[in-house]
Parts: sequence; structure tokens; C-alpha cells
Amino acid sequence: MSLNDSHSLILALWGWLLHLGNFALPALGLATLLAPAVAGWRGLTPQRLWQAWWPLAGAGLLVLVAGLVGLGRDGRMATYAALVLVAASLACWLQGRMAARPPERMVIARAPRRR
Repeated sequence: MSLNDSHSLILALWGWLLHLGNFALPALGLATLLAPAVAGWRGLTPQRLWQAWWPLAGAGLLVLVAGLVGLGRDGRMATYAALVLVAASLACWLQGRMAARPPERMVIARAPRRR
């Protein structure tokens, strides 16, 4: 079976999607690992996890794009070092900010007692 133009277009799009995913994976992976520690293990709710994850992921992606533009190439060690420094600094700042706001406790209404 030979590849015609439609197959080569699909393969090119698939390759581009894989490259984009591999480009973003270090930032998203680091944010995923740091978010539970930033949100606090005791008050871990999906809302607090999201509030910790998206700034870490966004800042990490910005660092990777800045490294690509500034250094002219993806995957430089200086970019990954900057990613770790920015993520760690932001994680410390977010952790202090989230510690000031205690997690909301979920109140479960109890059914009235029968007499």
C-alpha cells in the first residue's frame, strides 16, 4: 500500500501534534507533580488543585516558548533549568498564598432523626 497525498497530510498533522505534545510535556508534567504539594495534602480538593496547577503549567509553557524563541532551539538545558527555577519560585509563592486561605470544608446535611 502506497501513501498518497491524504495519508501524508494525516501523518504530517500527527507528527506535528506529537511534536507539540512533547514540547509542552515537561511544563505540564512538572505542574502536575507540584500542584498537590502546593495545594496542601490535607485540604486537597479539585478546585484547589486546579488553582495550583494552571499557574504552574502556564508559567512553564511561557518559559519553554521563551527558551525556544531566545535560544533558537527546543530542548536546551538552559531552558529546562529556567523552567525548574520558575516553577519552584512560583510554587513557593502559591503555597504561601494558598496557606493564607484555609480550604473550605464540605458540609454534609444530615437527615432529621425519626422519633
